[in-house]
Amino acid sequence: MKLLISVDMEGISGIVHSSETNPERYDYQRGRELMTAEANAVVAGVLDADPTAEVLVADAHGTFRNLLPEQLDRRARLVRGKPRALNMLAGLDEETDAALFVGYHVRAGEGPGVLAHTMNGEILDVRVAGRSLGEIGLNAAMAGHLGVPVVLLSGDDAACAEMNDLVPAAVTVAVKEALGMAAAVTLHPEEARDRLRRAAADAVSRRAEIPPLALTGPLDVEVDLASPHTIDLATLVPGVSRAGGARTVAFTSPDYATAYRLILLLAQLATIKPA
Repeated sequence: MKLLISVDMEGISGIVHSSETNPERYDYQRGRELMTAEANAVVAGVLDADPTAEVLVADAHGTFRNLLPEQLDRRARLVRGKPRALNMLAGLDEETDAALFVGYHVRAGEGPGVLAHTMNGEILDVRVAGRSLGEIGLNAAMAGHLGVPVVLLSGDDAACAEMNDLVPAAVTVAVKEALGMAAAVTLHPEEARDRLRRAAADAVSRRAEIPPLALTGPLDVEVDLASPHTIDLATLVPGVSRAGGARTVAFTSPDYATAYRLILLLAQLATIKPA
């Protein structure tokens, strides 16, 4: 069995503020340790269910260089650094039996949700075939395009609700209850890890009961962008045009994989500042 564990940071137990997720802030090292420990709990749960499984762990936050390699469970392999194909899902392919999302957060504009956003602060919303999707939905649909179910998600209660709205059968673990953008009632990290280990074993054991999230093309996609400069850049991409309100660009994609890659490109363009 081959499994991919994609680990973000905002949805880790104990984390509520950007000072714990930003490499330039004082509490980041503590956030890295909490993130690595939760990844290890999920690796342990997966291997409880199948000791022979091949486990890849994709560092999926910010720089993709957050997990502490020397502290990661040595039975797993780490996917680290960027840019890379499939972004937060690097290492995923058609041979993967299941994906597990750890430390994920709710999409921009939803909540209350701890550190809610979609990719970066410049993307206000992404709608695929009329449905608003954040990182949870966008990544779950990319996995689904390859026939891979997302069997587990952990994060705050809002992130878990977002996942279960998309895939009701998925196992979710709420490690904190969001009170706002930078506040939550959080489980003790050790309690969160115990729950994650049990849930990961359960989710992997029930993977055949959890369907992939499949979005079939052609697909109409709309992206709301915060910056006029980003919109100007986006319309230089063939097939992308202004649409609807002043903040919206749109395109039609023949399939979901193409849509996903183009959304990632728009997110990257959003990081370019005016000269």
